[in-house]
Amino acid sequence: MRTIWKGALSFGLVNVPVKVYSATEDHDVPLHQVHAADGGRIRYQRICEIDGEIVPYADIDKAYDDGERTVVLTAEDIAALPAERSREIEVVEFVPSDQIDLLTLDKAYYLEPDSASPKAYVLLRKTLEQTDRTAIVRFSLRQKTRLAALRVRDDVLVLQTLLWADEVRAARFAALDEPVKISAKELELSASLVESFSSDFDPTQFVDEYQQELRTLIDAKLDKGDALDTAETFGERSEKDSGGEVIDLMAALKASVERSRAARQEDAAPSSPAPKKKTSRAKKAS
Repeated sequence: MRTIWKGALSFGLVNVPVKVYSATEDHDVPLHQVHAADGGRIRYQRICEIDGEIVPYADIDKAYDDGERTVVLTAEDIAALPAERSREIEVVEFVPSDQIDLLTLDKAYYLEPDSASPKAYVLLRKTLEQTDRTAIVRFSLRQKTRLAALRVRDDVLVLQTLLWADEVRAARFAALDEPVKISAKELELSASLVESFSSDFDPTQFVDEYQQELRTLIDAKLDKGDALDTAETFGERSEKDSGGEVIDLMAALKASVERSRAARQEDAAPSSPAPKKKTSRAKKAS
């Protein structure tokens, strides 16, 4: 992994020097755009609307336009901001972990101790574990002040940036304002359906099927070119019924519970052992 930032965690008068690494990576198949007629690569160019010249990225500044005036901000202007110069991850409070709204979680980063002794790092980690608290921190990264949750994952401190409160939209749906009557039997069947799907979550059991199929398609086209038969590669296309509205909710719940239970029983059933072959012993010669 490559370090993307260096700084120090601070809580009170305690400083913990750290290196910051991105905790996630993109596994999507890299694709680019081409001209459908001849396969030529599509390129994007930065063109100045005044002189029509192509502008190198190094010669591009940022600007703000209020509708009447434009203010150009150079790289030096932005670098002069006090927050941009800061290399501190400041702990502002410790909160109960269950108060972090999952909807606000954003990008995750690993923190590695960056000092001769990791004692302060380990102290903070153990403190978070024992108190069952999450540290709310504030820092600047990539020209933006960030709010983040600091927690522990597999003995490593993880920094997970949070969306600001005004970045989360309020949900207002008129359909939910109408009173809805749910019968006890419907609730019971729905709970049974949940129970039939219940399991311990293991993320390694799930894969990105779309990316796997995309790689299969690319390999097949590399092998057969335009003669590729997708039906031969993937089998006959079948579409799941994403369906319209369920009219008989009770019947749908019953059928779902029965199908889920049957699938579980089939998965749990031991495979039948192969039948033993009969062997005949040769008679001893008299």
